[in-house]
Amino acid sequence: MPHLKLYFSRNLNPRVAVAAAKYLKAPVDFIPASPRHPAHTEAFRPINPNALVPVLVEDGVSLWEADAIAFRLAQLTRPEFWPGHPDAAHVTMWVSWSALHLNRPGSSFYFHRLVRPQFSDVEPAAEFMKGEMQSFREGARILNDYLSGRDWLVGKGPTYADFRAACLFPFARGAGLPLADYPEISRWHGQLMDIEAWRDPFTGLAEHPDQIKPLEGVSA
Repeated sequence: MPHLKLYFSRNLNPRVAVAAAKYLKAPVDFIPASPRHPAHTEAFRPINPNALVPVLVEDGVSLWEADAIAFRLAQLTRPEFWPGHPDAAHVTMWVSWSALHLNRPGSSFYFHRLVRPQFSDVEPAAEFMKGEMQSFREGARILNDYLSGRDWLVGKGPTYADFRAACLFPFARGAGLPLADYPEISRWHGQLMDIEAWRDPFTGLAEHPDQIKPLEGVSA
């Protein structure tokens, strides 16, 4: 097994990567990172030139983006979670669909209700947020209808499709997303919340980095 380091923060997409790693019991070292902190950004760029997390470093080679990281960790541990699933095309379909039709509009509420107030009191335009809510509801309706009579999105057990499609829902109350209006989504996400790795992926992990040292020999 290669030497794996997963750099993360306690934000939306890093949470998905950490949850996948915990669920897969992947043998990774979890390293908290603040790549956008002015004191850390330049030191972090050899790991990810975008200066963002999550990043997986495998034997000195870095891989960024949560979906790619989950794909790779599944390859190494439990391929049926995604790339080795007998219906991997449908897993990929839901990963792609949710990114555009559910998580993109929903993330506006995550950002403006939970993240932006930490550094700015400038509210987004009401018309913009109204449009984002309409788009989110359209996606949520499709997902809710599809889940009727199904325990999971693809097959008989959880896959990365479920993790990716549900990534906003642990933050739904604070973000003001109307999850209660969609009973099938609420039921399905309740099953995910029974999985410890999804419910609290950061259990036992350090909060914040004290410093980041430049990494030599790391390539993208």
